[in-house]
Amino acid sequence: MILSALTKFAKPVVRNLGLQSTVLRRSLGNMAFEDEKSKKRQGHEKPKPLPVDPMEYTILKEGDAEILMHGNDVFYNKTQVVNRDLSIAVLRTFISKRLEEHPVKVAKKVDSRQEKSEEARSEPVNEEEPSKVLHYQDLNGVSQDASQAKPSDSSNGACETMAIKAQAEPKPVKILEALAASGLRALRYAREVDGVGSVIAIDNDKVAYEACKRNIKLNGSVACSKVEAQLADARVYMLTHEKEFDVVDLDPYGSPSIFLDSAVQSVVDGGMLMCTATDMAVLCGNNGEVCYSKYGSYPSRAKYCHEMALRILIACIESHANRYKRYVVPVLSVSVDFYIRVFVRIYTSAKEVKNTPIKLSYVYQCVGCDSFHLQPLARTVTKNNSVKYAPGYGPVVPQECSDCGKRFNMAGPIWSAPIHDPEWITSTLASVLATKDRYPAHERITALLTAISEELLDVPLHLSLHSLCATLKCTSPSAIIFRSAVINAGYHISGTHTLAIGLKTDAPMNVIWDIMRCWVKLHPVKAQPPDQSGYAILAKEPTLEVNFARASAALSKAQAKKVARFLPNPENHWGPKPKAGRKITSKHASLLGPSKINGFMRNNEDAQPDAKRQRQTI
Repeated sequence: MILSALTKFAKPVVRNLGLQSTVLRRSLGNMAFEDEKSKKRQGHEKPKPLPVDPMEYTILKEGDAEILMHGNDVFYNKTQVVNRDLSIAVLRTFISKRLEEHPVKVAKKVDSRQEKSEEARSEPVNEEEPSKVLHYQDLNGVSQDASQAKPSDSSNGACETMAIKAQAEPKPVKILEALAASGLRALRYAREVDGVGSVIAIDNDKVAYEACKRNIKLNGSVACSKVEAQLADARVYMLTHEKEFDVVDLDPYGSPSIFLDSAVQSVVDGGMLMCTATDMAVLCGNNGEVCYSKYGSYPSRAKYCHEMALRILIACIESHANRYKRYVVPVLSVSVDFYIRVFVRIYTSAKEVKNTPIKLSYVYQCVGCDSFHLQPLARTVTKNNSVKYAPGYGPVVPQECSDCGKRFNMAGPIWSAPIHDPEWITSTLASVLATKDRYPAHERITALLTAISEELLDVPLHLSLHSLCATLKCTSPSAIIFRSAVINAGYHISGTHTLAIGLKTDAPMNVIWDIMRCWVKLHPVKAQPPDQSGYAILAKEPTLEVNFARASAALSKAQAKKVARFLPNPENHWGPKPKAGRKITSKHASLLGPSKINGFMRNNEDAQPDAKRQRQTI
């Protein structure tokens, strides 16, 4: 019934808006397929209604919002408090940046209006063809021609210009939470962030929809006036609300790929898309063919796999945006716990879309050592003040690795442009430090933002010092010694938030291996078999004189001040949780903890007959 109602609603709206009917048919077809799957899984049974007795609910409080929970009927994961806190911090930065950008935006509108009015005044009237001159009647009934109406048209344009100038502040932010579940995130946006006008919380699950409405009422008048729950398919809803929302938040259970095409269309020009992906096994290379089918990129199972997952997701969002003459500007991209999350702003410009191939690269990863190389997809050619686009030069590597002699695996394309905006990171971090009491997970997001603020922005992917040493089977130098050697050689180096022992550097791989060869000379190792990669690397003499003297820049500012950057999990079983509606069994012990599972199993045993219980204990 939900599908039939959505079909009746969506078809005329899409026809009126002139959207592509093929996209809608594909979305509705997927909905029908999922409806059939759910019916088969549930045995054509209606969803179990939520209990009426308030004593059966548990009140959960996070930030300023409270929700009612009953078992696993509606999805909730305490671990995602970091995700929600970080989203609120970035949303506050977005609202402040939007306020700063508003005068410039208004000035552009005024200039465009004035140019159009000047063009209208300069158009000559053809006096030889009086029959084509339009007439109208003024308020007194006197007939006038179009040439006499121009002063009133210009006055109307002046009034519109004054109205635009009068908009001293932008309108309140309109947010769409496409997959709301309990509505906790939408409630926190509405109650904690100043400048939020309305939040639309959508879910296509009836139980989640009812829970969201109940939680809105629980949170008082502010939530009731700002948050609206709707039972709908997020894909169809976003398709039928083109360029309507300032912020769209996608946080699905699994991959967001099926929502991206409609999400990039529903964001206003200059708005923000917040997107989470939890299918890390796919994005990190365990199922490369699945990753390609979902994201259009093939991953590599390397130490930098989590950063590569971020770059694959951004490249996928950019690909969807380009189809509608839009492009993305990443402001913050994080890999934390068991998921990744990106914050990108979306703009419309056919000219800027042409630069997308320059921001994409393929990756060549050696199978024998840690050497990797990037192959840009395209390049620019400047001639006589004109910029043209051409294919990238290649290949950047020979058939065999010049360091160890092994072959290369190929991955990509990935986003090779910067994935952070330093101004946004600085502003967000300062805001979090100034209002720590407003963030339940302020310690973790402060550590995360601090680590990100120290990264080299123009260096894609990173190395692992331990992996380099494992290839040579040598003792590992300290991070400070290795950093000093790179800095003394004339290159830059930094840490990365995706891996505590990861290092980002603009030094080429031959310099990195020369540093390791000189280190092995100072700390000899046993000879390796000739077929090992380490043997081929150490067989070559270093061409660089390495200086291991400690450099002043070897320690970052956070390290010098002893600011924590990588914190342990606050409690056991800090990770993903079972999907909403699933029965909790012993296989979920790694997700919920053995104590909860044991209690659940004991309750089941108490409800079973004695004979059956005896059979289990034998």
